[in-house]
Amino acid sequence: MTDTAETGMKEGKDDASQGEVFFYHLTRSPLEAALPMLLERSLQAGWRVCVRGPNAARLNWLDERLWLFPEDSFLPHGQAGGPQDALQPILLTNATDNPNDAEALMVIDGAEISAEDMRGHTRVFVVFDGNDPDAVAHARTQWMAAKTAGVTAKYWSQESGRWEMKASTAPEDA
Repeated sequence: MTDTAETGMKEGKDDASQGEVFFYHLTRSPLEAALPMLLERSLQAGWRVCVRGPNAARLNWLDERLWLFPEDSFLPHGQAGGPQDALQPILLTNATDNPNDAEALMVIDGAEISAEDMRGHTRVFVVFDGNDPDAVAHARTQWMAAKTAGVTAKYWSQESGRWEMKASTAPEDA
């Protein structure tokens, strides 16, 4: 992801009442490689980020990876449950609340998102493993939920080697 066109990132904040859900279909890189790039772009847009995953052990593993990658920069983050949660620019959690008042919510490993999540965040990122049929099926269910919630949904694929938007729905398409 070398520019904002490839990631759909915009400078500044969007109207949070509109909400957007971007689906990132991982086929060429694993989560631990793609997520730091998405997190960097979100911080550059001025957003706080909440990364939601369903498994605490996986979040611990991801926390370790974020301290190591990328080598030439730093992703300020923490894990939920501490006294400084509200101050974290990036917060890893398996809860459904928003303790760091994040504008961006990234859901991984099939974590659940509600219509309120979709409408209440500037951007929701659904990052899923395209090599896992169950993850793909779950992402399709979440795509339909985004359409039903009346938010813009955009599907990004990396099958060509770079991120390309393959599909988009506007709220009036729901």
